[in-house]
Amino acid sequence: MTNPYFRQLPSFEYVSRLPGSKIGDYIEVKNLFKRGNIRPDIFENVAFFEKYKIEGDDRPDNVAFKVYNDSTLDWVILLSNNIVNIQTEWPLTQNSFDSYLREKYGVGLTTEEDIYSNIYNVHHYETIEVKNSQEVVIVPAGLEVPEDYSISFYDYFIDRQVDTGIITVPVTNYEYEEKLENDKRNIYVLKQRYLNIVLDDMQEMMEYKEGSSQYKTETLKRADDIRLYS
Repeated sequence: MTNPYFRQLPSFEYVSRLPGSKIGDYIEVKNLFKRGNIRPDIFENVAFFEKYKIEGDDRPDNVAFKVYNDSTLDWVILLSNNIVNIQTEWPLTQNSFDSYLREKYGVGLTTEEDIYSNIYNVHHYETIEVKNSQEVVIVPAGLEVPEDYSISFYDYFIDRQVDTGIITVPVTNYEYEEKLENDKRNIYVLKQRYLNIVLDDMQEMMEYKEGSSQYKTETLKRADDIRLYS
């Protein structure tokens, strides 16, 4: 059985604005204002999840198929990582990434040579790792610093002052953007054995409760027709 997200959404009878519609005519639409989530006692507990790395140009439905053997559970993948905007919060495909770089770093440039030169220009500088004589890290790698950054420290094990000289490496615009994309590849997926709990929660969450305003059934509400009162 498939479990697409929009099948979970309840419906809403909305006043028809279609040509030829009369007072009292309604059309049934999905209630997009209902948004599912994973309940806090699960979402905030890492024991319910496992780390996963997105490969290549995989989309959420590809990941869902690999993890749950059901591509329609892509919404579980997204909810597990609180991803709302897939355009900005999911890794770009290689083609989209290339287009993004050209658009961002090609502003005001007209030739291919200039565009690609700017893509590979230096974005910032980062430290390389520095250790003392006992292999204790004095400066970790990856700190963003000025190009000429250096330090001096006293190494007690060899009883002398150590001057590191410049300890930076350049990071290009391409490398900077690539790291941001790669960071998006590290996500969490809900463990298979807890999947039915989330599916049951979703079903209950999406049901309208009897006695609530505009209630018709567990899966249907009706809006008031304001034209009746005008």
